[in-house]
Amino acid sequence: MADDAAAPEGELTESTGTELTGSPAEASESPQTTEAPESSDSEAQDDSAAEDAPAEGDEAVAEKPRREPMSHVTLAMVVGLAVVVALGGLVGWLGWRATESHRAEKQRELFLQVGRQAAINLTTIDYTEVDKDVNRILESATDVFYDDFSKRSQPFADVVKKTQSKSVGEVTAAGLESENNDQAQVLVAVTVKTSNAGMAEQQPRLWRMRIAVKKTGDDEAKVSNVDFVP
Repeated sequence: MADDAAAPEGELTESTGTELTGSPAEASESPQTTEAPESSDSEAQDDSAAEDAPAEGDEAVAEKPRREPMSHVTLAMVVGLAVVVALGGLVGWLGWRATESHRAEKQRELFLQVGRQAAINLTTIDYTEVDKDVNRILESATDVFYDDFSKRSQPFADVVKKTQSKSVGEVTAAGLESENNDQAQVLVAVTVKTSNAGMAEQQPRLWRMRIAVKKTGDDEAKVSNVDFVP
């Protein structure tokens, strides 16, 4: 019984001894397990250092020099250049307008001149030079009026020669009724004095004509139609 009682004590002693003998090993191993916190501390320090270190983009922004404001001389030069460009464009536009206005005025004068001359040619006929008078009318005619008058020119010349008629026309007023690109309508008032052989001198008569004028060249226009206005 005594031995049996002693045996458990021995086991307990051995077990205790084992626990005791095992403790130093565990104790020796404990320093190795404490290395993990040290790495965590080092990582925290690295993260802190990374946060404290400025980013590359921030350094680039910080290192970019600030743009200095434009000097008064440079600003004045820029403004002056802009003004010169604007004035150049304005002068060019005004020059173009002046050229167009001059061209339009010149064309109106041409239409008026041709209309006035056509009225004189049609009302100034001398039986001694009727062929020349007819040719002068045809040379200044075009389109419908040319075709129509060329058909009637010979009978007209024969009548003038037979009656020995003379007529002289004088323009008293003329103006543009309308204008469309290269054509115009010219209203002309003409006083006509007519005389025939063997007859008393007739009283002057007032005729009004609407003469259609068409431009046929840069500085040339001809009569395209003639109507008598009552």
